[in-house]
Amino acid sequence: MSLRRIVPVGFLAAALVVVGAPAASATTGAEGKPSVTVIAKRLDNPRGIAVGWHGQLYVAEAGKGGAGPCVSSPEDPEAQVCLGLSGAVTALSPHHRGKWKQKRVVKGLPSVAETDGSFALGLHDIAPVHPGFLLGTIGLGGTPEVRASLGPNARLLGHLVGMRLKRHGSDVKPIADLAAYEAANNPVGEIDSNPYGLLATPFGAYATDAGGNDLLRVDKRGNISTVAIFPDRPVTVPNLPPDFPMQAVPTTVTRGPDGALYVGQLTGFPFPVGAANVYRIVPGQQPEVFLSGFTNIIDIAFDRWGRLLVLQITKNGITSGDPTGALIRVDLKSGQRTELAAGKLTFPGGVAIGHDGSIYVTNKSVLPGAGEVLRIRA
Repeated sequence: MSLRRIVPVGFLAAALVVVGAPAASATTGAEGKPSVTVIAKRLDNPRGIAVGWHGQLYVAEAGKGGAGPCVSSPEDPEAQVCLGLSGAVTALSPHHRGKWKQKRVVKGLPSVAETDGSFALGLHDIAPVHPGFLLGTIGLGGTPEVRASLGPNARLLGHLVGMRLKRHGSDVKPIADLAAYEAANNPVGEIDSNPYGLLATPFGAYATDAGGNDLLRVDKRGNISTVAIFPDRPVTVPNLPPDFPMQAVPTTVTRGPDGALYVGQLTGFPFPVGAANVYRIVPGQQPEVFLSGFTNIIDIAFDRWGRLLVLQITKNGITSGDPTGALIRVDLKSGQRTELAAGKLTFPGGVAIGHDGSIYVTNKSVLPGAGEVLRIRA
């Protein structure tokens, strides 16, 4: 399930209004309020963000599509999506006086979008493995047949990839075809693969498939196995039959202080407010609900004090027409939930914790050329 599929078209107009308004690029942290600073701009659909060595940040840019080939959208038969090699990885390096150097260190990754370039499918998440080598998940939002119809430049869609950084350029190679695995195994419902969240480990990686509604493990040889399946959940909302089946749409995975895996869900249609869960997963056991009551989770992370940060792409729900996102910090000892940087987030896409405890969030994550990275000190 892709962002274009799950977010109403009217949201784009609302987001553009927000983007066109004067932005508070920096606010002071007086009276205990967090400071929020824009440290990167002009990104194309920025999604996941990760902290590397020496404080460097890596940002996954899903791109903005391109000139084609174009095909009928697998999610909207009346629309076309076009392929381009506009996906990228941007590195941000601390500089003097609070400035950050911004450079695209990987270019030419496949990206699929409609003509306006918004809500692109492409590089969704990123994870440094060791200096000079990154893992990434590249989305698809469909089947291997849809991928094939876009031609050879689309071959990395639906994959876990490895990216080796060089002094001049980079090498990108496929590691595991998660879309083909979905087609062969199809744990829940229709065949639909959209690799999204990513966690690197010394033994391989874990990835969430937001289309396949599962958590996958990829070992160092590229072998794929299913760790957990997230079935549809019945919900009751106005104007729909009772116990309407809502898809899980897992978007993020991380490891907790206790060593278990934690997965956040966006939820699917009808996107009820407060219906998103954070699941705790021990491989070999069924997922259990760890925390509930969130809305449209797009990423999660634990800070160095063991508190859980939950990033919601929308605060008031996808169907609200409000593009305002929310970052919720949960104190797991007391259960207290605190919203950070309230009113500063527009369609946020990813969250990471710096070595000094700073919080980094990708903002305006579904827009081409308008994406940002925010530094939050709370």
